[in-house]
Amino acid sequence: MGLKYKIDLPLDSPERTILHKEIITRKRFLRKLYTKWYSSMVSELDHIPEGILVELGSGGGFFKEFIPNLICSDILDLPGNDMTFSALDMPFENNSVSAIFMIDTFHHIPDSEKFLAEASRVLKKGGVIMMIEPANSCWGRFIYKNFHHEPFDPAGDWSFPLSGPMSGANGALPWIVFERDLERFSNDFQGFEISKIKYHTPFLYLLSGGVSFRQLLPGFTYGFIHLLDRIASGISSQFSMFVTIKVRKG
Repeated sequence: MGLKYKIDLPLDSPERTILHKEIITRKRFLRKLYTKWYSSMVSELDHIPEGILVELGSGGGFFKEFIPNLICSDILDLPGNDMTFSALDMPFENNSVSAIFMIDTFHHIPDSEKFLAEASRVLKKGGVIMMIEPANSCWGRFIYKNFHHEPFDPAGDWSFPLSGPMSGANGALPWIVFERDLERFSNDFQGFEISKIKYHTPFLYLLSGGVSFRQLLPGFTYGFIHLLDRIASGISSQFSMFVTIKVRKG
């Protein structure tokens, strides 16, 4: 049997995302990794004002198991989600949202400038945007450019042509906005400050197979690979496949 799943569903279809949820739940590496990521976001709750908590691009995830009052949303109409809307036009009052959480979502938003303006509108003072995204490290760039179906263009702009909600993407977008063009970001969004950029997870996601490939190692090896991840990330951020970015509204 091949390593890659045979998935005969359009990438932008709700059915494809529903299948992703089944894969994430079933694969031990992937579920543990998402659990780790969700837990890192839950730790932010003690440091933000009271208010609405929103996850954008909930997709096939299970973040609501960790925060029951979380509004899980997606641009696709998916069973189990609370709301369906675009990140560029959020149905919340001004200064009403305490946190916007995203996992692998920001790089699918076709207009970063418009999104950040909308996030600034809905967030309370002290509210945060927290995201986990592809890393433009030496290792991450090699993997995403050679073994991933989504575009990864570090020379790109803050926007890209709108296609489908999942097929439209630039995996390097978080690095472009928050690192390469930091001066532009700081000038255009003076109400925001970047309070964290942390590179991590060199191997766990890769060895889990993600949602497209079969898990490459047995589940009982997760602890060892997790330790290896921490060691490699500690040696150099250039070994990472993902980056956590936290932006706070002042």
